[in-house]
Amino acid sequence: MSDSLKTPSQPQVNRAATAPRASRFRRHLVLTAFSLVFVGALLGMRAVSADDWLPISPDELKMTSLPEAPGAPAVILYRQVDRDDNAKTGNEQDYVRIKILTEEGRKYADVEIPYFRDQGNVIAIRARTVRPDGSVVNFAGRAFDKTIVKARDLKYVAKTFTLPDVQVGSIIEYRYAYDMTENYVYNSHWILSDELFTRRAKFSLKPNHDFSLRWSWPVGLPDGTSPPKEEPASHILRMESQNIPAFQIEDFMPPANELKFRVDFEYSETNVESDPAKFWKQRGKKLNGQVESFAGKPKSLEQEVAHIVAPNDSLEVKAQKLYARVQQLRNTSFEVEKTDQEQKRAKAKEAGNAEQLLKQGYGNGGDITWTYLALVRAAGIEAYPVWASSRSEYFFNPQLMIANQLNSNVVLLKLNGKEVFCDPGTAFVPFGLLPWNETAVAGLKLDKDGGSFIKTALPESALSKIDRKAEMKMLDDGSMAGKVTVTFSGLEAMSRRMEVRNEDEAERKKFLEDQLREYIPVGVDVDLTNKPEWTNPSLPLVAIYDLKVPGWASAAGRRALVPVGLFSATEKQLFEHAGRVHPVYFHYPFEKEDNVSIDLPLGWKVSSVPKELNQDAKAVAYVLKVEDDKGTLRLRRMLRCDMVMVEPKLYPALRTFFQTVRTGDEQQIIVQPGAAAAASN
Repeated sequence: MSDSLKTPSQPQVNRAATAPRASRFRRHLVLTAFSLVFVGALLGMRAVSADDWLPISPDELKMTSLPEAPGAPAVILYRQVDRDDNAKTGNEQDYVRIKILTEEGRKYADVEIPYFRDQGNVIAIRARTVRPDGSVVNFAGRAFDKTIVKARDLKYVAKTFTLPDVQVGSIIEYRYAYDMTENYVYNSHWILSDELFTRRAKFSLKPNHDFSLRWSWPVGLPDGTSPPKEEPASHILRMESQNIPAFQIEDFMPPANELKFRVDFEYSETNVESDPAKFWKQRGKKLNGQVESFAGKPKSLEQEVAHIVAPNDSLEVKAQKLYARVQQLRNTSFEVEKTDQEQKRAKAKEAGNAEQLLKQGYGNGGDITWTYLALVRAAGIEAYPVWASSRSEYFFNPQLMIANQLNSNVVLLKLNGKEVFCDPGTAFVPFGLLPWNETAVAGLKLDKDGGSFIKTALPESALSKIDRKAEMKMLDDGSMAGKVTVTFSGLEAMSRRMEVRNEDEAERKKFLEDQLREYIPVGVDVDLTNKPEWTNPSLPLVAIYDLKVPGWASAAGRRALVPVGLFSATEKQLFEHAGRVHPVYFHYPFEKEDNVSIDLPLGWKVSSVPKELNQDAKAVAYVLKVEDDKGTLRLRRMLRCDMVMVEPKLYPALRTFFQTVRTGDEQQIIVQPGAAAAASN
């Protein structure tokens, strides 16, 4: 089982260079939005205006199945995506036409258009249902924002609406515009794969001719699909494709866009460079100049540092104190999104350098990280700027020369011979850790010569732990009641703080209560009794509950059976499928440890306990131990995973391991209740 991230195969790349005319390119190009999985479809070759629908052929109306997609509940008859990067804000026109083939396929009447709020908006939605007899029902409702959950670890925000009167045999079609914010104009992709089989698709891109453009298809193209071609007169890029296989969604898979057929586009200020080494050297020099301009001269910050650290502090203590200082700054990257009018009233200005940011007391996350770099340098600590690649949506491949995939800035410290990576510009990240998507990734360590690639650290499983302790009392009716303390540390704490950072106290309470309910495989009564520390990333997130578990012990004749796996629900249905298409992808190594004590009622006796289990497969481990301590059951359960990526060929071994976990968790402790115990003596 591999604990490293897979490097994509050598891509195919085409290049088109145009004379760069703009004097200034955008400072930050950010990672693309989640793919718009339900994108536009057309039936003909011509463009569609805002007010017409393409004709539907009799064959499409009569269609009951498609030989290329046997058993499919629905298929996309046609998609079209037309992108224009010449506007001040990007605009994309999307159209989709879907044929409903089975009763199951009627679920596609509930349309989902995924998007990120901070990257743009879905507008101008129009839709209709075409019945099997050819009659039309237009959609006259409204679209709503909704969080969509597609798999255990895959959820996103989408515009949703429901088309009317959808039957087996119906055709549904809809179109919309995707209006990008200014920073995302030059961040273009064609995502070819979809959840449904696509019979035919058509794509176009009108590039911004102020910059050079490179395009590539990292995972190849569907069979029979020719690469994009540029029209000589208009310089518009076009591509058509047919019979694109349905994309299968699985729990714990790598980022969907990384696995899908796609075409990536990358803009450049200069003529396209064909040598990756030269490309990154040039890019590194430019990025280093920007960082050094912002970080300023360390001497100018020495007075600020003197107010934060003591002369006799060790280098590590100094680094931690300065880290805490910059995390106290107002981080505008993690605030509730403001309207344009609110932003104008707030008059928030980006600082030009670290000194200005410290004086004004706020800045975006990237600038806060570089301010930390300036402070630690002023404190005499060896430190380097690093532009790293996030692995939340794509895996970085330097051969593709996509500059905006280096989109996360971190600071590398050298402390007592150790390398320590820090990202204080991301909210709730403890000192010495990185957000999960910045771990175990390539990063460009900058210097005046262009820098060199390094790999960020992957934290050990013990640094991201869920520790659950329960002190329970069994009642005569088999129910349990008691106190549970759950401690989240490291990335487990960070992810939960991040998720509810903009919620009020009542919503946070509900969030943590729901977490405990998810762990327990039966219905329970839960009440959070403490007020956890939500703001200090250096402290674990501790939740204390009153818990009642009805009917935990079940009668079996004159005996009672007590399950051992109180917190086993999240592993109960893990990796049940025999086959696997995609690699298994854990965001980060993790550990769970449970210590449960159950005081039995007076007179109850333990007849037998399960044998101790200790399954240690190096990268994963599972321990279960049950003891009878004079009328108190003591259960210890530990699950550890030190992997990130598991290739499909190794999936059977991983599945077998988790089957062992389920088997262990489903074991029973046999006890004799009071009357039965007395009768047996």
